[in-house]
Amino acid sequence: MTGVPASAAGGSSSARRPGPRGASGAAQGPGERPVADARTTPVERTTPGGAVERGATEGGAGGRGGKIAAAAVNQASVWNVANLLTMLRLLLVPAFVALLLGNGGYDPAWRSFAWAAFAVAMITDLFDGHLARTYNLVTDFGKIADPIADKAIMGAALICLSALGDLPWWVTAVILGRELGITVLRFVVIRYGVIPASRGGKIKTLTQGIAVGMYVLALTGPLATLRFWVMAVAVVLTVATGLDYVKQAIVLRRQGIAERRAALKETEV
Repeated sequence: MTGVPASAAGGSSSARRPGPRGASGAAQGPGERPVADARTTPVERTTPGGAVERGATEGGAGGRGGKIAAAAVNQASVWNVANLLTMLRLLLVPAFVALLLGNGGYDPAWRSFAWAAFAVAMITDLFDGHLARTYNLVTDFGKIADPIADKAIMGAALICLSALGDLPWWVTAVILGRELGITVLRFVVIRYGVIPASRGGKIKTLTQGIAVGMYVLALTGPLATLRFWVMAVAVVLTVATGLDYVKQAIVLRRQGIAERRAALKETEV
């Protein structure tokens, strides 16, 4: 709301002076009360993961559903629930190794405890990334620690099983070689873009977890035969998805180079 135009007030000096401004920034006429901005109302809330979210809601306190504006600023602490789950998975690695190798490495009871630790690590792997994306808890620590924790627990299990003679070393070499190779490949092509996680990669991870978990347990008879075939499927998926990632990386690099060349030609013109 603005002050009364000078022409309507007969050119008086009081009418020409702008009145005080309200919360919305509009000038108020003489004798009028400043009114609060009805369009936005500042809000602050804490997400279930521990992040403080600040922003504004449309339509004031009783606005349309109290939706938070897109300009809200999320301040995720390193000590959020997603990162705590990742830290737990890192701490479980030495505990898992100690349990798996306990009492010579062939005690069914110790290996059952090792399987429980491995299962908890796999379950937390499913939840920490989901929580981070859902509640805006993504941090630099999580980006680095999460893949390290994933490969640490899987690598420790594979190496220990091969050392005990339960799993051929070539299986361990194929799986770990693929994981490390794809990680390096992602960093090489990151200047051109990000290779998204595929559905095949997720199925591969799940199959690997089931297969390794079955090998951790002291299974005999038909279950021992079943775990062999589950591991065989895991190895096939590991190789197939690895080749798919290589293909995506090549395509992404070519597209990035082509776009850069096109941009240089436009600047020259």
